[in-house]
Amino acid sequence: MPLDRRSFLTITGSAGLASTLFPGTLFTLATQAQAQTKSAPGAPKLPPITQDMIDQAAALAGITVTPDQAKMMLDGLNQQRSGYAAIRKLDLPNSVPPAYIFDPLPPGATVNTQRHAPVYSHTVATMPKNLEDLAFSTVPQLADLVRRRKVSSVDLTQMYIARLKRYDPTLHFLITLTEDRALAQAREADKEIAAGKYRGPLHGLPWGAKDLLAVKGYPTTWGAGPYEHQTIDQDATVVKRLDAAGAVLIAKLTLGALAMGDWWFGGQTRNPWNPKQGSSGSSAGPASATSAGCVAFAVGSETLGSISSPSTRCGVTGLRPTFGFVPRTGAMALSWTMDKLGPICRAVEDCAIVLHAIYGPDGEDLSVRNAAFNWNAHYDWKSLRVGYLAPEFKPGKPLTGPKISAIERAYHQVRAYDHKYDLAALDKLRAMGVNLVPLSLPDLPYDAMSSLLSAEAAASFDQLTMSGRDRLLTRQGPDAWPNDFRVARFYPAVEYIQANRARTLAIRQVSALFDKVDIIVARSTGEQLTVTNLTGHPACIVPNGLRGPDAPQPPTADTDNEPLAGPGTPVSITFLANHYQDAKLCAFARAYQQAAGFLNLHPTLS
Repeated sequence: MPLDRRSFLTITGSAGLASTLFPGTLFTLATQAQAQTKSAPGAPKLPPITQDMIDQAAALAGITVTPDQAKMMLDGLNQQRSGYAAIRKLDLPNSVPPAYIFDPLPPGATVNTQRHAPVYSHTVATMPKNLEDLAFSTVPQLADLVRRRKVSSVDLTQMYIARLKRYDPTLHFLITLTEDRALAQAREADKEIAAGKYRGPLHGLPWGAKDLLAVKGYPTTWGAGPYEHQTIDQDATVVKRLDAAGAVLIAKLTLGALAMGDWWFGGQTRNPWNPKQGSSGSSAGPASATSAGCVAFAVGSETLGSISSPSTRCGVTGLRPTFGFVPRTGAMALSWTMDKLGPICRAVEDCAIVLHAIYGPDGEDLSVRNAAFNWNAHYDWKSLRVGYLAPEFKPGKPLTGPKISAIERAYHQVRAYDHKYDLAALDKLRAMGVNLVPLSLPDLPYDAMSSLLSAEAAASFDQLTMSGRDRLLTRQGPDAWPNDFRVARFYPAVEYIQANRARTLAIRQVSALFDKVDIIVARSTGEQLTVTNLTGHPACIVPNGLRGPDAPQPPTADTDNEPLAGPGTPVSITFLANHYQDAKLCAFARAYQQAAGFLNLHPTLS
């Protein structure tokens, strides 16, 4: 019998409880009960919900239910649970979003929709005698040579493909080589350019896609064993747009399984600066391959640090655009209200050029606004007001207490060592004539809000959990997706909504900081990383130097802890801006990158 919602609300309302209190919790408890009993032929798949289950669920939800209230709830809860089966029979694919759209803009915010032609820097590059000396060139340098036909797209493509094949056995950044597609695109690019049909600065340039982007005719594995042979019969919107720009897709690059970390079904993607260490993730392959000079640029994604962290670890430049700037159609959904696609490149202007090619509404991803990205390489960045998150630039607090783990101690040592690089960034900005305004992030429970990600991710991969195929994922520990998905089933819907209401406060209060300044300088690994992913603000991550030989050693060679690196590895600084002010953000970050002098750093590969 279908659930009579009005009757159920009457029952639970008289008990003083909301109807959304227990859905995931009671289902999970009933599933566990089923596993401990043998159902008779013809019996329901799940045992009835009992008062004991309600007591357990209430304890997990942090509320009190009296015996009389629990008894009153039984019929309604069993009927409510019976509705789950009807939804599950729909077999919802990952590509179907919820019937709501996250909007990161606070009340009163306006968005510029007036688009202007991009203004790029004037670059004249010199063609080296050895083609492979172009491997670490920026997009404007490569574009100039391709446009003037000093190098062909086919030659560039073959050079980068050869490097991918050469270094993948060490760095493990490659899932699928799209060689046939790439060579066909490169030949077409050379033909068009020779005929005077130049499409712009990405025309003929080889790039790599994080393998959560669908590409027709090739596997789209999401880095995860259960999907190793999955094919999706479409091209993601960003792939279509880069095709239209004339870029040449040469590889589908690794991501940590289902966009967590740098471990995938083929192993761990490595840091080109120190191959004994992971590249960090989840945009593990895009950052590693770009750093190693194996693609001209790459496209990654971020939900909670997945562009920022590997860009920092691998010493490349990452741009996490405003939420709602780049359509995610054809990309794996992890969190519908937090996923962002963005470029990972060697330089800030590279990122701006790529973003210009991929941003804007596509009619499919309804979260994308019609906002303008007007890149101007000659923008007067000195007109921008700049603040910095002063508390993040103070020395870390000393460790205290008898139970300090080796990981905690190592993290603290690296944080203390890296403090000088953070301060050096502020000194460089002051030397550039920047007046830094001290700011602080609003005091809100951001970590509690971040549970929203796990809840949405658990829904994205509900079938994986329900089928038991989550055991095929590489990582199975307490901090891995299978456990996170199970834990998320105990997250009450009421608390999910309350966390989103708290998120509204965060959006309004963080956005208010940009009434005072246009740009905010922050530590890449500071609290801002969680905060701005929740609020949807854009970030640009820029290399900021290399650790010296006296840098602390990580406790193990293959640690999953993102901040731990070692001697000779890169550090970074992060710049933030208000929603849809990504062009100003890039203009300022580019000015810093040019002044700081770390643009041409790249690893030495054997």
